[in-house]
Amino acid sequence: MITFRDRMARGMSRTGWLESRHTFSFAEYRDPQHVHFRSLRVINEDRVVPGAGFPTHGHRDMDIISYVLEGTLEHKDSLGNGTRIRPGEIQRMSAGTGIMHSEFNPSKIDPLHFLQIWIIPSQLGLPPSYEQKNLPIEQLRGRFGLVAAPDGREGAVTVHQDARLFIAIIQAGEKIEHAVERGRGIWLQVARGIIALNGTEMREGDGAAAERETVIEVEAETDAEVLLFDLG
Repeated sequence: MITFRDRMARGMSRTGWLESRHTFSFAEYRDPQHVHFRSLRVINEDRVVPGAGFPTHGHRDMDIISYVLEGTLEHKDSLGNGTRIRPGEIQRMSAGTGIMHSEFNPSKIDPLHFLQIWIIPSQLGLPPSYEQKNLPIEQLRGRFGLVAAPDGREGAVTVHQDARLFIAIIQAGEKIEHAVERGRGIWLQVARGIIALNGTEMREGDGAAAERETVIEVEAETDAEVLLFDLG
C-alpha cells in the first residue's frame, strides 16, 4: 500500500528570510495525520536568503541530517564544530543529551536550499556527536546509494536507529528499483524533478509512504533526485 503526500498539502512557515515546507508536524504546524512515519520525524525543505539563518538554539535526543541541494550551509555547535556543508556532502548531528548549534547561509548573493531531516533514535540520552562526509556521487547515479545507516557501512554517516537513507540521481527515462524486506516501511521524497513511483507521478516536494510493498520502482520522467528511507 502506498500513501502519497502532496507537496502542496505540506505545512508552510515564512518569515522575511526563510521559507520552510513541513512534510510532518513541526513547530506551529500541527497535523495529527502527519506527525511522523515510523522513526522518520521531520522532513523540512528550507530556503534561506543570503546572509541569514537560524541563530543558536538547542536540541535533545534526535538524529538530525542536513542535505544541501543548492548553496552553502554554515554550521557551528557547542561541540566546537564549525563547518560548511555544500551539495555533494551530508551532515549528521546527534543531539543526544543536548547540543546547541546555529545554521546560516554565509553567501551574500546566493540563496540556500536544503533538506533538514530528523530521525528518532532508538536510545535516549546518548552523547552528542557530529559527522560530515563527502558523498560518492558516481555511486548515486542511476541507483540507490546508501548515505546513512546504523552501522555506518559503505561510507555512510551513522544514525542511531534501524533506519537507512538512500539517495538516487537519475536521468530522464531511467528506471531503478529497491527491494523491500518484509516488515519494513519506505518513505520516498522527491528532491528534484518528476518521477513515477510504482506508476504514479510525483514531483519535487512530493512524498510517499509505502507499507507491505515488496519492490519500490522509480522511473524518471525528467532528470531527478530522490531520497528513500528504509525504516524498521
